[in-house]
Amino acid sequence: MEILYSDKHLAVCVKPVGLDSEAELPNALKELLGGEIFPIHRLDKNVGGVMVYARTKPAAAKLSKAVQDGRMVKEYVAMVHGAPPESGDWTDFLFKDSRKNKVFVVKKERKGVKLARLEYQCLRSGEKSLVHVRLHTGRSHQIRVQFASRGFPLVGDHKYGSRDDAAAPMLFSCRISFPWGEEIKVFEKFPDWYLPF
Repeated sequence: MEILYSDKHLAVCVKPVGLDSEAELPNALKELLGGEIFPIHRLDKNVGGVMVYARTKPAAAKLSKAVQDGRMVKEYVAMVHGAPPESGDWTDFLFKDSRKNKVFVVKKERKGVKLARLEYQCLRSGEKSLVHVRLHTGRSHQIRVQFASRGFPLVGDHKYGSRDDAAAPMLFSCRISFPWGEEIKVFEKFPDWYLPF
């Protein structure tokens, strides 16, 4: 596992696909770095990318507040089937069926429904398109279901309509930024399937 940054307050790593972000990954970080590791946000088990963890309770409180206040900005790259419009700002109501561990777009607000918003930019368009996504809300399976509901399932995302043979959804947490003291910390990493222009 790649460690992008660590000090006595923070640990930033690149989560491998297949590791649980709330138990397995913190345990792996404890083995590498020692001390306590506090999860602040999560990534689906079959998704990889940049994650930040706190190493003290005060740091966990500070990072959790940044998440609550919308000041922790999370950006992703994804490969989707089809060619979505060049850019978009999508807001949907999402309902999670916990028994099936599946999320659905629904028409209106009701009990258990949460508002979800993302913005995206198409970086490369074609039969399969590369998109850059900025999350405004951190809902379960949000990027996966918002794209799939519009006919653009993520490559490898068999839960939400992809019929290809990729092993996992082509979704990667590529950039996280958040205020820390007097500065804005920024951490970035791209997957090997991301080809910049």
